[in-house]
Amino acid sequence: MEHSEHNQTSGMKSVNQADILRDFQVSFFAMSRLVSLPWTYLEKDLESHKSSDLISEILKQTCLHSLCRKFPPSAKYRKLFLSEIIRREAAGCDPLDELYDALAEVVGAEDTTECYKSYLLPSGDAVSLLENVALISDGTTGLVTWEAALYLAEWALDHQQAFTGRTVLELGSGVGLTGITICRSCSPERFVFSDCHPRVLQKLRNNVQLNGLTEQTSPAVSVEEMDWTIATEEQIKQIGASIVIAADVVYDPDVVGSLVKLLSKIMRCSSPGVRPEVLICSTIRNQETYSGFKQQLEKAGVSHEVMTGAVRHMFPYNRVSAIEMIKLYR
Repeated sequence: MEHSEHNQTSGMKSVNQADILRDFQVSFFAMSRLVSLPWTYLEKDLESHKSSDLISEILKQTCLHSLCRKFPPSAKYRKLFLSEIIRREAAGCDPLDELYDALAEVVGAEDTTECYKSYLLPSGDAVSLLENVALISDGTTGLVTWEAALYLAEWALDHQQAFTGRTVLELGSGVGLTGITICRSCSPERFVFSDCHPRVLQKLRNNVQLNGLTEQTSPAVSVEEMDWTIATEEQIKQIGASIVIAADVVYDPDVVGSLVKLLSKIMRCSSPGVRPEVLICSTIRNQETYSGFKQQLEKAGVSHEVMTGAVRHMFPYNRVSAIEMIKLYR
């Protein structure tokens, strides 16, 4: 009986440590706020074992991982991350050479305006994106990944059948997180990324290519310029989307009107026999702006229903803000 209980306890510790290592890895590659990492577990481990074994494992899953060599988070972030580990190690065990070697690599590195963020998928694969460090740059917010894009990607991973074998159009694709996740995990037949800002389109094309997606791959993908104010019925019919998605596009009252006109046009002029599903996911930062969007939809004869039900938490991001996903219909 004692032997059985000991095995169960050991297995529990093993599972817990694996989960902790996964938390460190997922958070590190997505460049999550350092305070959100499971430092308490590391401190307790150092206190009880007086060993740097867990630190060594954390390094293998982060700074020394092959993904970090290929798509490194910013030097500044890596420096702060390693400094946090060193601060805790100093109080708990003997110095670990590889920890200081890793720090030496980034100490002299220059700060840049761009960095890689990698979002780990349940399959173990990763979506790696080159993003801007600043939330707003070049007059646009489209050069970073926002919360609703991550939520919509999680929803897609939970509802892969919604995209399987279908042609997907994404409005306001930004740096591409949601669309690339769908292409990697949900087996669409074709995926059309779209945006209108020149810098965003260039970064989007680079990220799509970075993740090995082209018009010749399966799914076939394309990146198209789509200005909501001048998009034509012909352009929409040519795409022939059976599902249309958008994340974090309802944030500026000045563009809500053109977005509603485009959505109405998409639902009105789809190809014969194709009635596209339209899913809009929004972080509600300004209730007045979001309510105004819904009111304009109603005036345009477009109804909506709120998609309820929890999604599995697969990516690290701030979940304090309210996020809502709606499905449109006529």
